[in-house]
Amino acid sequence: MPPEATQTLITEDQNEIETKSKSEKSYEKVIVWRNVILFAVLHLASIYGFYLLIFNAKLATIAWTLFLYYFGGMGITAGAHRLWAHRTYKAKWPLRFLLMIMNCVAFQNDVIEWSRDHRVHHKYSETDADPHNATRGFFFAHIGWLMVRKHPEVKQKGKQLDVSDLIADPFLAFQRRHYPTLVLLFCFIIPTVVPILWGESAFVAFYTAGILRYCFTLNATWMVNSVAHMWGYRPYDENINPRESVWTSLWAVGEGWHNYHHTFPSDYKTSEYPWKINATTIFIDFFAFLGLAYDRKTISEQSIEARRKKTGEKKN
Repeated sequence: MPPEATQTLITEDQNEIETKSKSEKSYEKVIVWRNVILFAVLHLASIYGFYLLIFNAKLATIAWTLFLYYFGGMGITAGAHRLWAHRTYKAKWPLRFLLMIMNCVAFQNDVIEWSRDHRVHHKYSETDADPHNATRGFFFAHIGWLMVRKHPEVKQKGKQLDVSDLIADPFLAFQRRHYPTLVLLFCFIIPTVVPILWGESAFVAFYTAGILRYCFTLNATWMVNSVAHMWGYRPYDENINPRESVWTSLWAVGEGWHNYHHTFPSDYKTSEYPWKINATTIFIDFFAFLGLAYDRKTISEQSIEARRKKTGEKKN
């Protein structure tokens, strides 16, 4: 290589390092105290809600709380994640409408914002542009990222992504336009009012089916960002952080097979094994049986095996 070319490469590398250094120095974590206080209150109230669930709630209320946990969870996993963020399958309008409502029960930002951030997460995983960059530690990846202002890189890269498909969806546009009202109604009011029909007190219903269930759903989702990025086996690609986490799959209704998902993000199952601790895949397959879900994308066994042999972590 000519000396001039070598010098050019060195200069470009130095400029890149200097630019990155300046970016890191200019970024200062700004704590959003409102969020810190709200999350603290939510978790304390959830502890009380757990006490009420064990010692005061009626069996029907316990069943209702569990139902809402799965109902809202599917709004994130089958809806915001697999349908809208990754487009791993298609859904007819009755299912899209249902998933939009289910997503409101989960209350984790509207689908357009959630899916945009998730696309950024995949494209720039474990960098400053990753909203919940796991290299910044467990606490940050789990909940801390919601307690500080977003890194400038997250905002910049997010603006560069094409989310026109999300904005064009009338159900998502409706959700974004009326999000506060929809969340208040489906995440808190209806979960509290329904148990009153079988004689439960509104007080107990609010703290169990409302607060406790909501907090539990949040932490189950956050486990995908934290636990599944730190602990577990990497049978498909040992060069990335995401891992296969059985516990995460159990609580996040099938989203813990994370090494597979980051290796093959277009697979609607997010796993090599369709129904192995994967309630979300069962949900999608059920609606496919009804004719409301279709064009489910999968990865061939040959491609999976080839990738496993090439980049998978070898067991000792």
